[in-house]
Amino acid sequence: MARVLISDALSEAAVQIFKDRGVEVDFQPDLGKDKDKLAAIIGQYDGLAIRSATKVTAKILESATNLKVIGRAGIGVDNVDIPAATARGVIVMNTPFGNSITTAEHAIALMFALARQIPAADLSTQAGKWEKNRFMGVELTGKTLGIIGCGNIGSIVAERGIGLKMRVIAFDPFLSPERAMDIGVEKVELDQLLARADVITLHTPMTAQTKNILSAENLAKTKPGVRIINCARGGLVDEVALRAALDSGHVAGAAFDVFVEEPAKTNPLFGHPNVICTPHLGAATNEAQENVALQVAEQMSDYLMRGAISNAVNFPSITAEEAPKLKPFIELAEKLGSFAGQLTETGIRKVTIVYEGEVANLKIKALTAAAIAGLLRPLLSDVNVVSAATVAKDRGIVIDEVTRAAEGDFEALITLIVETETQTRSVVGTVLNDGRPRIVEIKGIKVDAEFAPSMIYITNEDKPGFIGKFASVLGDAGINIATFALGRDREGGSAIALVAVDGVTPANVLAHVQAIAGVKQVKGLSF
Repeated sequence: MARVLISDALSEAAVQIFKDRGVEVDFQPDLGKDKDKLAAIIGQYDGLAIRSATKVTAKILESATNLKVIGRAGIGVDNVDIPAATARGVIVMNTPFGNSITTAEHAIALMFALARQIPAADLSTQAGKWEKNRFMGVELTGKTLGIIGCGNIGSIVAERGIGLKMRVIAFDPFLSPERAMDIGVEKVELDQLLARADVITLHTPMTAQTKNILSAENLAKTKPGVRIINCARGGLVDEVALRAALDSGHVAGAAFDVFVEEPAKTNPLFGHPNVICTPHLGAATNEAQENVALQVAEQMSDYLMRGAISNAVNFPSITAEEAPKLKPFIELAEKLGSFAGQLTETGIRKVTIVYEGEVANLKIKALTAAAIAGLLRPLLSDVNVVSAATVAKDRGIVIDEVTRAAEGDFEALITLIVETETQTRSVVGTVLNDGRPRIVEIKGIKVDAEFAPSMIYITNEDKPGFIGKFASVLGDAGINIATFALGRDREGGSAIALVAVDGVTPANVLAHVQAIAGVKQVKGLSF
């Protein structure tokens, strides 16, 4: 019989689900605080169910000789060493959607609290004052609600905002116009949202693209009197710049549930009369905690008893028999997706994946999941191979799979075609006998390049002198070229260079490359 250890406080209903599914349960809700005791007994269990208190380190995993699955009741898995778990073949699952309604409701609650100054009015009234004139509020009806990030939680907030008779606009590069229409929001660019919104609420993950998305520069573009809400991630807003905008009166108020440093003992926003702060309560309702507990128990039971994998953050749903042949193509699909995703800056309408030759006979759903996860991850960092299809669907992205017999020089090819609002991009890859994935065509131009941790992608006019100038720029910057792959559509036409380099190329060096005559696009890539 499979055995599961629950080392954090979890609903009794979750314990019952394990028992009902034929799984033996050891419920020790305080064990997560004692890492030595956890390490001493973890080897007895097939599954470990946790919340945030238990830290599953590489050392703990070394002792987990029988562990097959870790289930996190909640979305964040920062307390699990994912690489170490993956190296040991341990599936790590989370429950990404159990907190969605609760977090959305908290954002709405903070919006009302800001609009009517409820916390300050409560303190004043209970202090024996009666300051009706001091706490003049604003109506939300008819106001414009701007949502940055309109995925699962953002779309729930949009629905609630529409119910409040607000005008709802959204900025999300991955939200298709069709999906926006379905949920009743107007899709806009970020600058439009900043200029029009009376209330801005953030519901996007923290990525390189979204860090400080409300910077000092962008805060200056907002409508005077705007109110800002952040229940998503600390660091999406420049807290120092926001404090200055509050002090000047440009921003009328702010309500934050998340902060750059947590627990937030001090913060630039603290003490301002028009700021409301809560201690990361977005998921803190009885219903949400019950939902994620039940969900993680069901997922872990399904895996241990039937081999089904749901919401895994580190592994696709494949069998042991399929793994050896499928693994290199999963890597290829994910890297082709990542290549396209790192070059995509506008909303994606459709993704077509063509499987040609022997790869068409493999489990293409796992390959598609890997490709979509790679495609979306540059902007949506918490996407995994299991959740990718759902995340794409939430944003109205159409996914089309095509299989066909081999027609060219390769026994197996994967072609990824990404249609955005402004262009169509295609990239083709294969796996050769050495098992290494490689790119063989970009935008119809033949090229032959292995993936490397750091690369530079360049499109340019096919004219003499480019290679020398490019190499000089990198040489002057002390950047070593590992490999250099070139391709062109015709003599004097369009050319592509895919260059592997040692280390990440700084932005100023990429800018110097962009300035070379004939260069159309330059992008630093990482894999």
